Amino acid sequence: MAVSSSTVFDCIVIGAGIQGSFTAYHLAKNQQKTLLLEQFPLPHSRGSSHGQTRIIRRAYAEDFYTYMMEESYQLWAELERESGIKLYRKTGLLLIAPAGNEEFESVCTNMAQTQTPWEQLTQEQLKLKYPGLFLKPGEVACCDYDGGVLSADKALRAVQEQFQKMGGVIKDGQKVKHIQPGPVVTVTTTFSAYEANKLVITAGPWAQRVLSPLDLELPLKTLRINVCYWKEKIPGRSGLLQSFPAFLAINLNGEEHEVYGLPSQEYPGLFKICFHGGNEADPEQREIPAKHIQIQDIQILCKFISEYLPGLHPEPAVIEQCMYTNTPDNNFILDHHPLYKNIIIGSGFSGHGFKLSPLVGKILSELALGKQHSYDLKPFQITRFKTPMQSSL
Repeated sequence: MAVSSSTVFDCIVIGAGIQGSFTAYHLAKNQQKTLLLEQFPLPHSRGSSHGQTRIIRRAYAEDFYTYMMEESYQLWAELERESGIKLYRKTGLLLIAPAGNEEFESVCTNMAQTQTPWEQLTQEQLKLKYPGLFLKPGEVACCDYDGGVLSADKALRAVQEQFQKMGGVIKDGQKVKHIQPGPVVTVTTTFSAYEANKLVITAGPWAQRVLSPLDLELPLKTLRINVCYWKEKIPGRSGLLQSFPAFLAINLNGEEHEVYGLPSQEYPGLFKICFHGGNEADPEQREIPAKHIQIQDIQILCKFISEYLPGLHPEPAVIEQCMYTNTPDNNFILDHHPLYKNIIIGSGFSGHGFKLSPLVGKILSELALGKQHSYDLKPFQITRFKTPMQSSL
């Protein structure tokens, strides 16, 4: 297939989810002629960036994420100013755990060290402030007061629009068929072929399919997630929909799992509460009939709601699906391809990457431009994995 134009882009970004869109946005801010490629017509709900809401928080057990969130909040505010669109709603975020839980203690330590506005709450304080929440003896809670909700769909549209205003080009409905590495990279899609000096791959659940022909096998796992919405038993009586914050509950009842929740903008009158995890699945089979949904995680949620949020019906009113793309250690991949230094990879974001996307895009753009970055990227390097490529080098 002939290259569509004699123009060579400074950079091509594959994947127009939130991470790829912010990467393209930062490249354009650096006066780079940038092409953002997306395999599906925009907007769509096939990947991991759709939907109306995501949690934002500084409450992380890993100190590097807590530190990174400071700049991420600043970059979200910058996009709000540029676009004139409100994207962040401050609700606070509750973290709930058994007393002595290491993750809980690390979160508290990190928030204290970064001077995050936070407080550890007694059960009596919780009852007064959030009467719809029932904790058990021996369980503790803290509040990240700057935690809240991001308007996901609006954010994705806003960053793409700002990218285009700076001269960026978006080509959607063009699936990548082939990548030819070299000093100038050629990307062939279902419709055309494009050339660029640098390539950034942020392909979400399809990352491994794009990377395999480039002789790189990463330990990425794609999961199908059940996204559940719950209704009050008596509308307005539980207080959950009016004033309840986002929350994260970890390892309650001696079980190693996480449940998270946030006020819903998707369905008025419902509360969004989900199990943090899912079942391994092919991204091409994201939507499945309800009767085939694995319900173990939903049963865990029903039990959680019966015990901790009894003002809600213990059966979900709505169940949708989303895709995660995870690494074994649940940390991102932000790195150069081991063989092709002008190809940069961003992957493994799902489950907690949306809130960090403005900064992730900045870091990936810096990697593409060879700029000095402000963060230690060792936790995100490919060398932490023993990939088949690395064992043969």
